[in-house]
Amino acid sequence: MADVEQLLTRLYSDEGRQDPYPCYAGLHALGPITALPPRPEHRAIAAVAVGYDLVGAVLRDPEWYKQPPPGWEEQEILRTFQTSMMFVNPPDHGRMRHVFAGTFTPRRLGALEPVILRVADELLDAMADAGGGGVDFVADFAYPLPARVMAEFIGIPEADLPWYRERVDRIDEFLDVAGKTPQRLAAANTAGAELRAFYADLLAHRRRNPGADLISGLVEAVDAGGVELTEDELISNLIVLFNASFVTTVYMLSNGLPLLLAHPEVAAALPGDPELTAGAVDEILRLEAPVHFLARAAPRDAVLGGVPVPRDQNVLLIIAAANRDPARFPDPDRFDPRRSGPPSLAFGIGPHYCLGAAVSRLEGRLALPRLLSRFPRLRIEGRPAYSGSLFLRGIDKLLVSTGGEESP
Repeated sequence: MADVEQLLTRLYSDEGRQDPYPCYAGLHALGPITALPPRPEHRAIAAVAVGYDLVGAVLRDPEWYKQPPPGWEEQEILRTFQTSMMFVNPPDHGRMRHVFAGTFTPRRLGALEPVILRVADELLDAMADAGGGGVDFVADFAYPLPARVMAEFIGIPEADLPWYRERVDRIDEFLDVAGKTPQRLAAANTAGAELRAFYADLLAHRRRNPGADLISGLVEAVDAGGVELTEDELISNLIVLFNASFVTTVYMLSNGLPLLLAHPEVAAALPGDPELTAGAVDEILRLEAPVHFLARAAPRDAVLGGVPVPRDQNVLLIIAAANRDPARFPDPDRFDPRRSGPPSLAFGIGPHYCLGAAVSRLEGRLALPRLLSRFPRLRIEGRPAYSGSLFLRGIDKLLVSTGGEESP
């Protein structure tokens, strides 16, 4: 049996990045949590956790905190992260989250449904116009759908999305566990500074010309003194919120399509079956979670699952492995949209639960049946190209043939 260091070395290899799940199964064989030997290369990570119950318990506990990286004040992108609700700890986390939580209401979600359907139909029309030949599902559907929906929701001009995506990609490359190189840090810093200037201009424009979008509402609340949020924090949160709210949906759609097409009976039944569709979306998120890793630091000397964790040392929480915990999910590698059991940890759990989870699930439940109804003979051409990231893992390029539309 491989030990934890051998499994992590294999996980960080090119082969592991393409298919990390055998490594996760190996970690499960070692137990819910495994200590890492105290070596310099492990820095502040004391253990690796893959057990569903243990990972969930740490995420629910607000005392286990997100540890800021050393020297974060000196780097533009790290300053952005550390002044946003996704990366800060209580009490600042609660203060910021309260402002944004009020925007993800059932009323706003209901108002997004026609937007999602309109954008999906426009993209499907374009795929149909391309004929039955090959199209890139990610470039032509999985990416533009959530990007355009969130842009309209937040208030970002659609024409700016190609420029915006380049900056998002640089930040995502830096976020990977192997992405902390000086070159990627410099590129992410530049991207962060450019996005900050972009939002500063957009906020000024909304002050002069308010609309019905999220940014207009937030600007009005900040200017009226009705929220405890500085403009600098507002910009940081907008940068992080937009990125988190659509990149995860891109990978939910691109990772999910091969799963559905590998189970043609499910793909054929999705249109007209909302319950099956909801189960399929949840099962996609369980099996192919877009975010694989989180980390939490111990507030004091602690023992987790029999493993000592010194104060201020981190536990690496592999949520994608926890979602395949055989102790909680029988036959964990099997795709079963009618599976019962606990919810996946794809969007986290506890205080930092992803605010955009409901939007992402809604996009999947509306868009996937529409896609499969429009193109019932859809098929994959060639091998999917994965991101290669171990933090945000998903398919970046997926060539498909639409096979023509359903006959009336």
